[in-house]
Amino acid sequence: MRSTVTIFKKEFGGFFVSPIAYIVISIFLVLTGWFFFSTFFLYNQADLRNFFSLLPMTFSFVIPAVTMRLFSEEFNTGSYELLLTMPVSATDIVLGKFLAAVAFVAIMLLPTLSYGTFISFLGDLDPGPWIGGYVGALLLGGAFAAIGLFASSLTHNQIIAFIIGMAICFTLTLLDKMLIFLPEAVLGIFQFIGADTHFQNIARGILDSRDILYFLSISFVMLYGTHLAVLEKN
Repeated sequence: MRSTVTIFKKEFGGFFVSPIAYIVISIFLVLTGWFFFSTFFLYNQADLRNFFSLLPMTFSFVIPAVTMRLFSEEFNTGSYELLLTMPVSATDIVLGKFLAAVAFVAIMLLPTLSYGTFISFLGDLDPGPWIGGYVGALLLGGAFAAIGLFASSLTHNQIIAFIIGMAICFTLTLLDKMLIFLPEAVLGIFQFIGADTHFQNIARGILDSRDILYFLSISFVMLYGTHLAVLEKN
């Protein structure tokens, strides 16, 4: 556990050394701010539905950009071999990096809490969807962070890691939008695999164990795949 915390501190601090973190946060806040305030000013609606409805698509682009360097940069520079000389296991490394990425996503979401405060001054803020939306955002962010970490463990190139991670996240986000093109026999399977439906359920304030289990399962599978990929590099 102590080794995991050490890796976490190293990686989380490393995010803010690079300008990429500040660029990613800025892009995220500009995009989400536009989603929120365009609904308010153009349609005269003071709610968070538009913000949460487009969050999976935004995360599909932003989170792989955050995670793309976590393994691929170390593989490319050779610093991963140096890391292996420390008294840490592959599990410590994977969990430490994953927790750092999730913490970064939480920091990225923090300024958006002001949207709810803004709405509360103008009208009634329903706490159920507001709380559910952020619980879902953290679960979705964790799942996509695990996907991005897995993509980064597959290659020495950050750009390739970003493309792989983004492709997987976009596919999971858009999968339930393409059900009309699939045979009826497999609709249930692909509907369950799609991430957007599970996120929107939670964002409506419905905490269903199936939706929570979905995101936890995606995170576990991707982290296990990352662990296997890292072990091959040892």
